[in-house]
Amino acid sequence: MGTPYHLQSPRTIVNKLMNRKQLPLALPQLPPVDPSKVIEQPPELPQLPPVDPSNKQPPAQLVDPSKITEQPQAMRQPARAPSKIILQPRHRTSPAMWCAAIVCFAFNILLIVAGVVILIIFLAVKPRPPSFDTANAILNSIYVDSPAPYFNNDMTLVANISNPNQKIDLVFRSATIELFFQDRPMAVQALPPFLQQRGQSQVLNMHLVSSRVLLPPEVAVKMVNQVRSNRVVYTIRGAFKVEARFGFGHYSYWMYTICEMELTAPPCGVLVARRCRTK
Repeated sequence: MGTPYHLQSPRTIVNKLMNRKQLPLALPQLPPVDPSKVIEQPPELPQLPPVDPSNKQPPAQLVDPSKITEQPQAMRQPARAPSKIILQPRHRTSPAMWCAAIVCFAFNILLIVAGVVILIIFLAVKPRPPSFDTANAILNSIYVDSPAPYFNNDMTLVANISNPNQKIDLVFRSATIELFFQDRPMAVQALPPFLQQRGQSQVLNMHLVSSRVLLPPEVAVKMVNQVRSNRVVYTIRGAFKVEARFGFGHYSYWMYTICEMELTAPPCGVLVARRCRTK
């Protein structure tokens, strides 16, 4: 009988445990078998079902034992079902949709044809806007009432309008000429419609009269100073609605002109300088 663990040293206990781990595990010993008592039994064969003579089926084929062992492994993995593409039924296009598509297609074709025609006409005709110029102006009188700054003016204006196009006739449906001083409207005159043929010019005589136009005090002071300095600056603004005619077609547009004029003091003020631009 060995020494109890509580009386042994720790080092002795550790060495014993290490020796036990290194020893192989002992197998249990079976009791001895008497050979005379062993009875050999033949292996049991599987019973086949009885054969029906009326059933004319081919005889069963022998199965390889190696395949019998592999069959359970194949049965463990379920077979993947083949992927199916579900096609949705096609819907027939309604007649209304066909009509709308045809109308849109025809409209697009018309737009393209119209654009091509306009481009060809523009390149062939080469339209140009008419020109406006103040050929002459006479300042007859200027009078400023006091104490209230009322303005009175009398001016005769001669303007020249020319048509530079060689293939287009111009019709001026409406025309308005306005007189300004320091961005203050002084007088206005409307012109009757008139026709201007290709390559021609026309002279317009206008009489611009303003009576008792109220001016701010600072504007009235500038008017008096310009009259004393013998240099009066006016602005002419014109608006014209022009109709261009060529062959079987025509188109309309608005033309605007601005002219800055410098005149001497009345009673016989004449035009000294001018600058006009048209857009």
